[in-house]
Amino acid sequence: MSLLSGARLTSTADGAWRGDFGRAVHAEWTKLRTAGGMGWLLLLAVALTVAVGCGTAKAVKCPDAGCGQDAVRLALTGVTVGQAAIVVLAVLVVSGEYGTGMIRTTFTAMPNRLTALTAKATVLTTIVLASGTLAVLASLLIGGYILPGNGFTEAHGYAPVSLAHGPTLRAAVGSVLYLVLIALIGLGVATAVREAVTAIGIVLGLLYLFPVVTQVVHDPEWQRHLQQISPMTAGLAVQATVHLHELPIGPWTGLGVLATWAAAALAVGSLLLHRRDA
Repeated sequence: MSLLSGARLTSTADGAWRGDFGRAVHAEWTKLRTAGGMGWLLLLAVALTVAVGCGTAKAVKCPDAGCGQDAVRLALTGVTVGQAAIVVLAVLVVSGEYGTGMIRTTFTAMPNRLTALTAKATVLTTIVLASGTLAVLASLLIGGYILPGNGFTEAHGYAPVSLAHGPTLRAAVGSVLYLVLIALIGLGVATAVREAVTAIGIVLGLLYLFPVVTQVVHDPEWQRHLQQISPMTAGLAVQATVHLHELPIGPWTGLGVLATWAAAALAVGSLLLHRRDA
C-alpha cells in the first residue's frame, strides 16, 4: 500500500512538474515573441550570416587545382559574424528582465527558478535552431551558386556544395548546433552576471579575443592547446571539410569543447540564480 501511494505521489509530482514546465515555456515564448527588438535580432543574425558568407564566396578565387581553400567553410564564414546577434539575443532573454524588474514577476509566477531557466533555454534553443537552420541553408545554397564561378569546380578537385555530400552535411548541422551552443553560453553568462553589457562583453570576449590571444603565443604547442580550448576556434572546426588532419582539434570533438563551455556557463548561472535574491 505504501509503495502504491509512493508511486501515485511520484506520478502526481511528475505531472505537476510537466504542467508547470509547459506553462513556463508558453510564458517565455510569449515574452520573447512580444518583446521589442527580439525578432529584429533574429533577422539580423540570419542577414549577417548570409551576407558575410556570400561576400566571402564572391571574394575568394580558386584559379588552379589544389588552391587549398575549403569551399564549404567559405560559404559558412558568416556564422562568425551572425553569432554576435545571437549572443545579444540570448543575453537579453535574461538581462532584459533584470533591467525592467520583470524577473520578480517571473519568479513569482514560477517559484522554481531552475524550471524558469530551463524554460528560457528551451525557447531560446528552439528559435536559434530555426533561425540558424535558415541562415546556414541559405548560405550554402547561395555559396554553392557563386563558388563554382570562382574556380571551385570538380576540375580543381571540389565537389559541388551539396547536403548530399557527407562532410558538407556535417558542417551544416554542426554550424546550427554551434549557434545554439553559443546562445546557451550567452544565457548562462547573463544569468550569472545579470547586467546585459557585462554579459555581452564577456561572451564576445571569449569568442573573438581568445583567438587573438592565441596568435600572440609563439610556442606552436601552446598555441595548439589554446586553439583546442577556444570556444570559437574549437567549435567552428565542425565546418571543416578538407585537410582535417591539419586541424588543432577534430570537428565533433571541437563542438564537444564548445558544449562543455555552454554546460559550464549554465551550471554557474543556475547555481547563482538559486542562491541569490531576484
